[in-house]
Amino acid sequence: MAAADRRHGEFKTPGGKLTAVDLSVHQGRLTDVSVNGDFFLEPDEALLDINAALEGLPADTAPGELAAAVAARLDPSAVLFGFSVEAIATAVRRALGFATGFADHAWEVIPPTPLSTEMHVAMDEVLTRDVGSGARRPTLRFWEWESPSVVIGSFQSVRNEVDPEGAARHGVRVVRRITGGGAMFMEHGNAITYSLYLPQSLVDGMSFADSYPFLDGWVMAALEKLGITAWYQPLNDIATELGKIGGAAQKRLANGGMLHHVTMSYDIDADKMLEVLRIGKEKMSDKGTRSAKKRVDPLRRQTGVSREEIIAVMISTFTERYGATGAGLSAEELRRAEELVEQKFGTEEWLYRVP
Repeated sequence: MAAADRRHGEFKTPGGKLTAVDLSVHQGRLTDVSVNGDFFLEPDEALLDINAALEGLPADTAPGELAAAVAARLDPSAVLFGFSVEAIATAVRRALGFATGFADHAWEVIPPTPLSTEMHVAMDEVLTRDVGSGARRPTLRFWEWESPSVVIGSFQSVRNEVDPEGAARHGVRVVRRITGGGAMFMEHGNAITYSLYLPQSLVDGMSFADSYPFLDGWVMAALEKLGITAWYQPLNDIATELGKIGGAAQKRLANGGMLHHVTMSYDIDADKMLEVLRIGKEKMSDKGTRSAKKRVDPLRRQTGVSREEIIAVMISTFTERYGATGAGLSAEELRRAEELVEQKFGTEEWLYRVP
């Protein structure tokens, strides 16, 4: 087999090690498979089992089936440290061109842009669809809040999450987004929210749990520059030693586009938040605290710098890592988002689809 026929794929496990795969494809099947990397594996002979498990599999084998084939071949006593069978599957899929990495895409960054809350959630759907269809490059967009708002998850009950008297008293708008997860309380300047619009090939082969820290690796690096060591607390909370600082949510569309967005608290008015949101005991039961107020640990207190400075560090970190270029929202994108607000996100039917 000529050297030019060899294919190479890599995947670095978030917080772990690099897994690389070199292979060839002959008559639609994997051949001459060599898994390698800076991971740890015991016993040594287990590497031969991993390669043998992949040898001869159809090149279009789904990521879950690749991982299952490797797991089935390994002796139960084998120890994989710093990587996993899923990491191997992702590296194989990248070698075959099914899965991609951040560096395989030309990224754009849209800086904080003031929009109504309904427009923000509508823009998420517009841009996710455009990236899925190939009409827009993968994009990072920062939100800017115009008015106090509660954004509830796609499957949450309005009456269970929001106190109508508190919302009315504080002039808080309630909007439903397309992603799952919990309710977010926002005011101008008190939070940092961003959305990533990406092709699903970027998380090909990953579990939902693994995709969260993978997509936010650049955020952890940006926070590190600001003196904060943060990590993911499964499934979708971002935490530091001083408490939760944010949460993430995702939505995958049928056309191959994917939305991953995060809100981090900068300077939340916890008293007001507790007057507007109904945060029950069951939700708090696994958080290690009896007070929702104690869970809000603003970035302002932990960094001592302005919200604008934090966003600037985040943008520069993303740009340096992935060679992203600046961009904005087009008139056409704004028009389509406005239409979605009229037809969906601004309607009672959408807001109260779960009463």
